[in-house]
Amino acid sequence: MHATNDIVLSVEGLKVYFRSEDEIARAVDGVDFEIGRRETVCLVGESGCGKTVSALAVLGLVPCPPGEIAGGRVLFNGQNLLDQDDEALQNVRGRGIGMVFQEPQTSLNPVFTIGEQIAEPLRIHLSLPEAEIRQRSLQLLSDVGIDAPEQRLADYPHQLSGGQRQRVMIAMALACGPELIIADEPTTALDVTVQAQILRLINRLQQSHGMSLLYITHDLGVVSQIADRVYVMYAGVIVETGAVEQIFRGSRHPYTQALLESLPSRKKRGRRLNSIPGAVPHPAYKPAGCPFHPRCPQAIGACREQYPGMCAFDDHHAARCPVAGGRSLTDWCR
Repeated sequence: MHATNDIVLSVEGLKVYFRSEDEIARAVDGVDFEIGRRETVCLVGESGCGKTVSALAVLGLVPCPPGEIAGGRVLFNGQNLLDQDDEALQNVRGRGIGMVFQEPQTSLNPVFTIGEQIAEPLRIHLSLPEAEIRQRSLQLLSDVGIDAPEQRLADYPHQLSGGQRQRVMIAMALACGPELIIADEPTTALDVTVQAQILRLINRLQQSHGMSLLYITHDLGVVSQIADRVYVMYAGVIVETGAVEQIFRGSRHPYTQALLESLPSRKKRGRRLNSIPGAVPHPAYKPAGCPFHPRCPQAIGACREQYPGMCAFDDHHAARCPVAGGRSLTDWCR
């Protein structure tokens, strides 16, 4: 674990629910994770497991209603963001925490030029004169590898390729020099070659700017390339956490193991890849006990009845499954 003053973001017992007349969807149901300074943390899991909702909650962007923060704390440099008003959160967004969303085509405003959109956070947070804003915007575009930045400032989003739009999003996230970048599946819509370029770019900029990075993805191949630590999420909870080497070489939770077994590799060439049967449960209709038990080949009777707590294995390595780890059933807890 990190010393307290080395932690940029600490999420503790976060719960985010979405209510309707007939049901309560527990999208995030008691999540804990932390990010150290200059550290890259990956939050991993299938679509629908609560990764993006967790990130939106950190930034105060969960739509309320129908969403609500039902519990927990989000500490950014020791300050609980869940206690802050809209104005205080607006100061954190961009200035303290930058966000790179999954699909730049929907995140960039189609009626404003690239230059206008990069300039906005510089005006709001840094109050720079226009000449300096322009110079800084050009430098940001150059930093993220966009050719002819003078021309691109005058372009509209539709005039750029998918990779260029994502680079613009990264430039906007970096504009005010945040301590933490949250990147939510930033390469999903890109082809493999451009994806590799964006990953290298993010890594280079993170190192040169000394930032922390929370990278949200379902792609374990990406995780293996960039992560220092990994949190594996399933059905709104963290089911395993550890250093990247611990997760890839000694995973303990059956869900993590199943994800790793589904990865393609040279050793598996010509063989059918493993798949996980079933689907992530709807957040309003989670099964009793461990939420993974209907899909788990190692499930026992207790798994259907009791909700396991985290069991520590190696140093800083824990998983929410005493069965797979060979632990006594006394390790079960709520």
